[in-house]
Parts: sequence; structure tokens; C-alpha cells
Amino acid sequence: MIFRRVSDGRPYPDHGLSQREWADLSPTQVHLSDLTTTKTQLDLANLLDEDSTYFGDLFAHVVAWNGELFLEDGLHRAVRAALQQRSMLHARVLTIGARR
Repeated sequence: MIFRRVSDGRPYPDHGLSQREWADLSPTQVHLSDLTTTKTQLDLANLLDEDSTYFGDLFAHVVAWNGELFLEDGLHRAVRAALQQRSMLHARVLTIGARR
């Protein structure tokens, strides 16, 4: 098993972070097996493209909400890491408040 769970969509509230605000978060390592995806489909071109991060962030974006880590952006990076038999992924992690 690569991920904790595969989900379609974001169950957490909109955080409203811009790309620039994501870049202000320091990257950290997360276990792939702790991540829940927010996408069920992967663009194979992104997975195979060595320059897939050329115009984007070098790190995946993860949202921590209600005790769970959701992979918001960077599914291709996570799958590539798994294919390379790595269990960890460098990601920027945003923690948002719990639902009431």
C-alpha cells in the first residue's frame, strides 16, 4: 500500500493559500503511508516528465486537518517516490483548524 487512503476531493475547508504563501512554508518529510490523496486520477505525462516541477513548486503540498494528512498537490511526485522505492516525500505542510 502506497497511501493511507485514496479520496476524491478535499474534505477540509478552503484554506485560500496562494502559491507564494505555500512557498513560505518550510518543507518537511512525510511518510507516503500517512497521506490521503485528494485526487483519484494521475496525469501520466506529469509522472513521466523529468521537468514536471519546472513551473511549479519543487515540493508537494499537504494539508493537515482533523489528524489526517491530505496530499493536495504533488500526486505525481508521491507516485514517483513510491516507484523509486522511497517511503518518504518532502512536502510543505499546512495545518488548518478542526471542523466544528
